[in-house]
Amino acid sequence: MSTVLDAARREADLDALADGGAVDVLVVGAGVTGAGTALDAAARGLKVALVERGDLAHGTSRWSSKLVHGGLRYLAQGQVGVAMESARERGVLLETTAPHLVRTLPMVLPLHEAVDTAHAVAARAGMAVGDLLRVAAGTGRRALPRSRGLTAEQTLRLLPGVRAEGLRGGVLSFDGQLTDDARLVVALARTAAGFGARVVTRCAAERLGGDGAVLRDLRSGRRIEVRARAVVNAAGVYAGELVPDVRMRPSRGTHIVLGAEAVGRPKAALMVPVPGTANRFVFALPQADGRVFAGLTDEPVDGPLPEVPEAPEEDVAFLLEVLNRALGTALERSDVAGAYAGLRPLLEGSGGGASADLSRRHAVLRSADGVLTVVGGKLTTYRRMAEDAVDAAVESAGLRAGACRTRALPVVGAAPWGELDAVDAPRRLIARYGTEAPAVAAMAEGDPELLRPVAAGVTPAEMRFAATVEGALETEDILERRTRLGLVAEDREAGLPAAEEAIEWARGGGAGSAVIAAMRKEEA
Repeated sequence: MSTVLDAARREADLDALADGGAVDVLVVGAGVTGAGTALDAAARGLKVALVERGDLAHGTSRWSSKLVHGGLRYLAQGQVGVAMESARERGVLLETTAPHLVRTLPMVLPLHEAVDTAHAVAARAGMAVGDLLRVAAGTGRRALPRSRGLTAEQTLRLLPGVRAEGLRGGVLSFDGQLTDDARLVVALARTAAGFGARVVTRCAAERLGGDGAVLRDLRSGRRIEVRARAVVNAAGVYAGELVPDVRMRPSRGTHIVLGAEAVGRPKAALMVPVPGTANRFVFALPQADGRVFAGLTDEPVDGPLPEVPEAPEEDVAFLLEVLNRALGTALERSDVAGAYAGLRPLLEGSGGGASADLSRRHAVLRSADGVLTVVGGKLTTYRRMAEDAVDAAVESAGLRAGACRTRALPVVGAAPWGELDAVDAPRRLIARYGTEAPAVAAMAEGDPELLRPVAAGVTPAEMRFAATVEGALETEDILERRTRLGLVAEDREAGLPAAEEAIEWARGGGAGSAVIAAMRKEEA
């Protein structure tokens, strides 16, 4: 089937669910875990529906650090299994699932007075253990080179903004970085659609049971009952709203958005130890668009959960304070172009006192009426979480299904970098769309203005692609999740007219363009 998601496909999928035919697996929640679960189940030959009350990647999955990390911190906490799982899944993402969306990221810990000799030796030893994890996980050195020590001069070349006074050197390691976490979710959902999964956004689950759900189409108000042989609650931090027996203990992770010039245009990620902790850091992570995302906090959240968390000023101040310990020129509040916060779906009772100490191990829980809830974990290990959830669904419902295929299954647009290098399209588009980059550029349909960036390198052609191929139904979907212009107010304002035009173009028949027709024909 086609991987194209548009308004017409959504309506057709919704109508099919309303017709009364049962699905094998109903997945509720289209973050990275839910989209990954839908893909896993559909790739095994099961009849799948994925529903989401908002948009794809509407919640926590779009608020990450964009890191695909090997779990070294968890190893320091004694969580050997979690660390090994992270290292394996990092390799799968880097080399198979989405090589176009994941790049190798150098990370540098500068050695100032805050990192004494003993801590520097411990950090270097920890990085060496991380190298062993990489080898044990089977990830090639070409994808992730070995860690090593740096001189002060080498450290300053990679991190020109770091304070030279008192700098003894640095420790260099390597990890993975996503171009965009929301783009990964969209790619997973589209790949699942290509295997026949029905993908319906703006569709809320009002009631879940082990044999199905009552859904409400939030666009039309239509209420439908869906029968399912297995139901997977993948609502993340909101899972307890659907299955009250699931007790969550969410924590807030805040990031700030900076201009690269404010931190000296770094060529690597900056790691700064959090005072008074043994293995927590604030990271300043350079992005391809000239921004730097700096984070993150780990604070418990009590009370009702907001749909879109806000970044408190005290979190912003904390991040600036820690970063300034390592920088030559202090950051000020005016240097912060934007901020965002996400809520981690941590399971209550997973150990530790502070939220930063809670286990990141995931779990698949079965309620009394048979609903399966997959919770915990983190973005890097979404694929394994999805595999475990589908395994549980197959076992509990007695489904006939093939083995899990996602360890060797690339998403739409994915290809080895040797093949991506040969794609005839701008490098920026290849890094976001992979082999589909020429189709994105073709959305301009001969109008060069549609390939002229409106903000942060984003073009109107990409917005049209979002509205006709990637399931964006509203301008917010384009600005907040397909392009991420919403992270910075001035970028959002600059991109709004083009986003509005793209939605109107799609509604006026853009989905019938020659580009979309060619994609459907090629996939058929």
